[in-house]
Amino acid sequence: MDLQLLKSEISPKSEIAITGSKSETNRLLLLKALYPNLKLDNRSNSDDSVVMTSALQSKEMIIDIHHAGTAMRFLTAFFASQEGREVVLTGSARMQERPVSILVDALRQLGADIRYEKEEGYPPIRIKGKKLSQSKVNLKANVSSQYISALLLIAPGLENGLELFLDGELTSIPYIQMTLSVLHEIGVATTFEGNRITVSPKTELADSKAVIVESDWSSASYYYSIAALAPVGTEIRLTSYKENSFQGDSELITIYRHFGVESTFENQTVVLRKITEADKESLTLDLQNTPDIAQTIAVTCFGLQRACRLTGLHTLKIKETDRLLALQNELTKLGASVTVTDNSLTLDPSDKINPDVAISTYQDHRMAMAFAPLALKTTLLIKEAEVVSKSYPGFWEDLKKIGVKIQEKDA
Repeated sequence: MDLQLLKSEISPKSEIAITGSKSETNRLLLLKALYPNLKLDNRSNSDDSVVMTSALQSKEMIIDIHHAGTAMRFLTAFFASQEGREVVLTGSARMQERPVSILVDALRQLGADIRYEKEEGYPPIRIKGKKLSQSKVNLKANVSSQYISALLLIAPGLENGLELFLDGELTSIPYIQMTLSVLHEIGVATTFEGNRITVSPKTELADSKAVIVESDWSSASYYYSIAALAPVGTEIRLTSYKENSFQGDSELITIYRHFGVESTFENQTVVLRKITEADKESLTLDLQNTPDIAQTIAVTCFGLQRACRLTGLHTLKIKETDRLLALQNELTKLGASVTVTDNSLTLDPSDKINPDVAISTYQDHRMAMAFAPLALKTTLLIKEAEVVSKSYPGFWEDLKKIGVKIQEKDA
């Protein structure tokens, strides 16, 4: 499905209800599998969370998680710890190109029985679940935080818990802290001192425990971008957010002040207000802890004709697509001058936006959503727009609610 986004003026005031965080939901779904007394409210309706739920409930030998990278990492750890269960975890063609050896090696340190079905280091993988009696793991610190979180999430179910040593400079710390926070919420004792994390074992939840999943800050980023590109005075209200969130992407509050957008909280609602025009000075940001909002920020800068240099992006090359290359390709179509390295993106200021450009999405939900706010500046086509279902199935309908004009086009 291709969607034509017409140049639009959005409503001066609007309100959107975004479902629970995909990242938080998937962590809690794994914990619910370990502790059935756990009850979840406001869980994500994303494809990734649907896949995660289905896989955890599946009795099949072969489990296909499609494009869900988080599910691949978390389920690898989960099934490795399920004594007597044997599964083969597989996924899409792109998923079979995404490395998993760092996590597999770490689980083998704990005693896991995992082998590769095809290419060494990549899915599909065969896992023979067993009691993991070892409790100490060494892991490089600058790897994807999902590897670290996968180990932490199964840790309370291990006989001796877990002592994790991280070698080198830590990356994506907020996602690690998110994992530790959900563990704390269900009563698991942890410590995080320097490069050492410990998780104590917990056999069960004594009583039923209800957890309300906070709405997704990564999904909120697209409304921050819209607010930045909108006229002064525009107000967008987003429901079910916490002022003291442990989602790393809540850093949007600070970052989007650079674009004239202020955030205030009213009960469980965050209110975005465009209070002033953004200045034109070049913006430099280190996004090592918030890589999922890099695409949104780059597109915002382009829409405001503002230069930027974004660093700390080394994990973007192994996502649903090589996001740095994809950003360079699509921004260039629109008239931007962009250079990328293995971990950075530099955008020169632009004096024009080419109209009627077809944006390729590379089977990447964030490519589709990050470019959508440009509808406030020009008409553009989003190809394979249904890809947003990976994290935010209602995205296009919600854009219509705030005034973006959208037409379905024949592919």
